[in-house]
Amino acid sequence: MTSAGGLGDLIRDPDDAIRRMDEWAAGFARKAERYAAAQQETERLRLTATSPDGTVKVTVGADGVVSDLVFSSRTRTIPPEELSRMVLETMRKAQSGITDRVAEVMGRSLGDEDPDTRAVMLDSLRNRFPDPDPDPADQQDGPDAEPEPPAATPPPAGGAARPPASPPAPGGPASPPQGRRPGGIDPDEQDNNPW
Repeated sequence: MTSAGGLGDLIRDPDDAIRRMDEWAAGFARKAERYAAAQQETERLRLTATSPDGTVKVTVGADGVVSDLVFSSRTRTIPPEELSRMVLETMRKAQSGITDRVAEVMGRSLGDEDPDTRAVMLDSLRNRFPDPDPDPADQQDGPDAEPEPPAATPPPAGGAARPPASPPAPGGPASPPQGRRPGGIDPDEQDNNPW
């Protein structure tokens, strides 16, 4: 397919054809430089979030990968499950800012160039790194909703929360449960406990 004027115009005026190709190549080179600059600036981005109480601070890059993790001395008093939750929530909070920061870089470097490509890329980032604190009004029960944990089963009537222990063997002390040593030490766990 040829543009208005067609191939015949290029053949009739080879100097004009060369000038047009040079302009096109120079424009393409300028565009490539702008994209390379945007990519370099994006790769240097670092986003940091801190937990509300200041216990955990997480820094991520534009790809969402954690580049720094800092704990305050308060972590010694926090149960491991709660600390894990705090780290993940703080990491997601840092990651949720990636889309806006990349959009700023692209706006500065590329202006209004390639809006469709930019929209696809930013939508992809929004899907990968959503806002960790969505508005509760936006939450809906659906097939992807996590089920609530089952309620605790009350102990049977009579207050026995465990099945009764087996009676001791006649003439000897009770043997420890199978697979455990006296004192409740599991032989498989004895050497693996880091504490």
